[in-house]
Amino acid sequence: MAQVRPMRADARRNYQRLLEAAAEAFAEQGENASLDDIAKRAGVGSGTLYRHFPTRQALLEAAYVDRIEAIAARAGALAAELPPGEALTEWLHELGVGMIQVRGLKALMGAAVTDGGPAVVTACGDSVKDAAARLVGAAQREGTLRRDVEPIEVLRLAHGVATASELADGQGRCIRRYLSLLTEGLRPGPGDGGA
Repeated sequence: MAQVRPMRADARRNYQRLLEAAAEAFAEQGENASLDDIAKRAGVGSGTLYRHFPTRQALLEAAYVDRIEAIAARAGALAAELPPGEALTEWLHELGVGMIQVRGLKALMGAAVTDGGPAVVTACGDSVKDAAARLVGAAQREGTLRRDVEPIEVLRLAHGVATASELADGQGRCIRRYLSLLTEGLRPGPGDGGA
């Protein structure tokens, strides 16, 4: 079995500088920020950037891993505070606001919920998918969410709601209204496999 060598001190510094530069560039320019510009901001060559992050998606995921993990963790906190259906709606609201406020996060989340998406979106995508599965399952058991709805469908719809809200006013002020319309449509009705 091959041993993984720890990063040298200079490599760790370069990695950290690249993450900081990427977070700044993505915040300013969105997910399509120039990778060459990110390398220059970090004071390293493009080769160093690609050694650490072979794809744009890998860099996006690394830059936003803390943010995504925090969003996923909120699912548990909300589930402890609110009834299941309300917890799901509030979490979807926080997820949508995050996708609008943090430029680049929407693209990363979109890749995480796309069939056959890039394999690099694993840890971040998996934590959000697991959180959604827990909340969706609880809302279905409570009877406030149709039983035939899959967690991945809810995440895709939330991504669409964030996009629609951003298109409406650029700020996401419509997100609660759009989520309300969405969740009303996901409630069980006669013949929907509900409670």
